Amino acid sequence: MFRLSRRPSRPRFLAVGTGLLSVGLFSAVGLAATAGPASADSTINVHYALTGSTFLKKLNTTVNLGSGTLSSSVDLTTGTASSTLTLPPATASVKEFGIVPVTATTELIQNGPATGPVSLTANTITSTANVTLKITHLTIFGVSLPVGNSCETTPFSITLSSGSGFTVGGGGPLTGTYTIPFFHECGLNTGLLNLTIPGSGNTISLTLGALQLG
Repeated sequence: MFRLSRRPSRPRFLAVGTGLLSVGLFSAVGLAATAGPASADSTINVHYALTGSTFLKKLNTTVNLGSGTLSSSVDLTTGTASSTLTLPPATASVKEFGIVPVTATTELIQNGPATGPVSLTANTITSTANVTLKITHLTIFGVSLPVGNSCETTPFSITLSSGSGFTVGGGGPLTGTYTIPFFHECGLNTGLLNLTIPGSGNTISLTLGALQLG
């Protein structure tokens, strides 16, 4: 259901074998540990291919988020990462009150880079993003309803944390919970959207592939 993107252009990616990546990454960590103050030499760019889903509590439905990418710039001296999560557009279809078919397509806009710590020794990642949820298309009973170009929530945060089985080099699960705030600028459909979507208890689950440099 979500398309998560930043407006600046994305870096091009260079795929490298997982074994070589692990050696290079941990060698870089060793060099950074003796390098003193942070410098360009202690920062590396990495990315993970991923798949994901999200559960929307108010709608009581799970939405397949498709395949995407988590791209990070990691400072090996401070152990922090600045990341961009990119997911394709997805559409959720539900039956409101058990009888009314509603279809909505949304875009989750990342407001600046997500940030958080990376631990190579503990094999953990935590990343918090400030985002805005935008409705781009809405239909009821198959009839398209106007929502305008600015139908979106106020900004809110999503924190993703690595789970059991995750490794920095090999990837694995990231999960988080989030609260969707009220929508605004959706014309006559603002009230309907605020009745059916916003609320707490929403969850997101991502599965990352092996780390790649670039």
